[in-house]
Order: sequence, then C-alpha cells, then structure tokens
Amino acid sequence: MKHLPGFNLTTKREIREPKTTRRIAFFLPNLHGGGAERVAVNLLKGMSNQNIPLDLVLATAEGPYLNQVPDGVRVVNLSAGRVIKAILPLSKYLRQNQPLALLSHLSHANIVALLAGKLARTETKLVVVEHNTMSSNKSKLIQAKLVAPLMNLLYPSADAIVGVSTGVSRDLELQLGLSEGKVITVYNPVVDNELIAKSKADLNHPWFQDGEVPVFLAVGRLTQQKDFSTLLEAFALLRKQKHARLMILGEGECRSELEAAIACLGISEDVSLPGFVENPYAYLNRASAFILSSRWEGLPTVLIEAMACGCPVISTDCPSGPDEILEAGKYGHLVQVGDEVAMSEAMLQVLEIPVDRNMLVQRGMSFGVDKAISEYLALLIQV
Repeated sequence: MKHLPGFNLTTKREIREPKTTRRIAFFLPNLHGGGAERVAVNLLKGMSNQNIPLDLVLATAEGPYLNQVPDGVRVVNLSAGRVIKAILPLSKYLRQNQPLALLSHLSHANIVALLAGKLARTETKLVVVEHNTMSSNKSKLIQAKLVAPLMNLLYPSADAIVGVSTGVSRDLELQLGLSEGKVITVYNPVVDNELIAKSKADLNHPWFQDGEVPVFLAVGRLTQQKDFSTLLEAFALLRKQKHARLMILGEGECRSELEAAIACLGISEDVSLPGFVENPYAYLNRASAFILSSRWEGLPTVLIEAMACGCPVISTDCPSGPDEILEAGKYGHLVQVGDEVAMSEAMLQVLEIPVDRNMLVQRGMSFGVDKAISEYLALLIQV
C-alpha cells in the first residue's frame, strides 16, 4: 500500500497522474471500525482485483481498517483532522489528479466531497453513497443538525446518489424532495471468500470452547444508534431463565454508560466488552446467535455477515435494512425497537428451537462483493 501523506511539493509530483490512467477515487473521513468503512474496503479489494487504478482519499489516514487496504490502492492522506477541514485539500487533489469518479461515503463526507467538487471544477463524476436512513437520525449535536439542510442543498448536484437499501433510497428521496428513482439502490458488498476463510480461523477465547454456555454476540460501535442499553436489559431478563453470556465487540463513546448499566443490572460476570477485534467473523461462526439492537440503520452489514457465517440472528425491525435482509422474518427474528421483553423472548427461542444454518449462509451469500462491484461499475459507465 503506497501511503501519500499530505500535500508537500514532492507529494504533488507523486500523485499527479497522466490523463491516460484515469482513476476511481474513494473518499472517507478515516478508516475507523464502522460499517461504511468496511464496505469501502470491500469495494476497493474487489475493484483492485480487476486492475482498476484506485485511490483512497482520507481526511485523516487512521483507523484499524488501514491495514486491510489492498497493496495496489494509493492512500492519499489529506491530514485535515476533522472532515470539514478537508474541503480545500480535497479540491486540490481533484484538480491535480482529475479521477474519472469520486465515490464518497457517509453524509458529512458527502457534503465535503460535493463542495470540493464545485471548487475544483473538474469533469470528475461525483457519486455520494448514503448508508443510513436520513429521517431516523435523531442526533442532537449542532453539527448533525446542519447536515440535513446541506444535504438538501447539495445532493441534487451529485452525478449519482446511491442508497445501500431500498428503505434508505426511498427515505432519502422523500426527505430531500427528489423524484422517485433518483436514488439508486446498490446493496453493500459484504460476503467474499476472505470472510468465509476468516470465520473458520482458530478462536482461543474461553467462552467459545466446547461445553461452555451459550454466547450471544453483538458487533458495532458503542453509540446511541446501536441501543446496546436495550440489549443489556433484554439479556438481564434472559439470565433469569437461562444461563448464557453476552459479548459486544466494538468501541465508542458510550462505553462508560454501558459499563455502568452492566454493573447496575448485576450481569458483570456474564457480559464482556472487549473492544474492536480484527476478526469478528471467527466469533460470529461460533456464537449461539447474533443480535442487532439498533434504533436505525441503512443496510446493517454485520447482520449479513452473521448469516454468511451461519449464525442465527435476531434484529430490531428498525429503518432500514433488517426487514429487507431477513425478508420480513423468514431468516431471523424481528422485534420492535427498544422492546427488551420481545428481544429476551427471541433470545430464549433461538436457544430452544434449532435454526437451519445452511439456509442462513445461502441468504448471506446473496449479498456478494462481485454483484455490488458490477453494479457500481455499471453506474459509473452510466454517469
């Protein structure tokens, strides 16, 4: 992986490309451990296998997924810190390199990409990818409240807008007053041979050895969106009926709040928050069930990954994605958002009624990397 730090004079010469090698560029704030970042890395892996020249442009080149970027991808570090400060450096990158297209991920980064594109005044096609249901984001942060008006102002100028699920696409059209069909749905590239291989890797954790009690697994950033508080309450109810354990993989700003809740509920011995792990698939392959407790999503990648690993799943019927993925409950339990009683009942049912794991694997495989890459490349040809 060729890492290009910043925009000093030497770097400018290094990253300037001849017009004959038009590249496809990806833009993200960083590569911290989130679903959108994982999706971008999967797209980069798949496209690099097709010998497409690729750049990964980051506001700040940091995060645990950096070491998963394929060797053939150039990483351009704008060294901007906060993504809002990346507008000018990104516009410089666009002028100097003039990539064929820039694929931006996440709402706040998409706004920056569209502003940078206007400043750069190049022929680069700007494609913004929306990963969450806009109407469900109830963040009270001042910065978040500014995002919606800017999306309303700037998104119509994008060459293409992609939603990662039908629910995300239709919601975005409604919220921004866009015509039906303006937002194109492309399911995330989730499952590939590497994921399956990683799921079969050795796992030495004592909770996952033969003869141990059932383990429920959740994966995601420790944020309000993921609503792990309700999951903890559901698990506490389950523990009154059945000996089991709960592990939540991920890191985030709600850690101290969740640790306090665990202590208050008296379940400390049976709950673990180990933080971010490099290979969650080995855990998913061995867990008794995976639980998605989110208040909202776009297309929850980890729900698909769990199914591909053959892991039974329980999910909130949150907007958007779970109902589409599970086909209204055909492939797993759907419970109402914030309903700890229904969630605990689903957890008990999963332990008592066997699930056809092969059926889950087949459903997970329908969200393959190759299919997503074909659809993105077709979209780029179209625009």
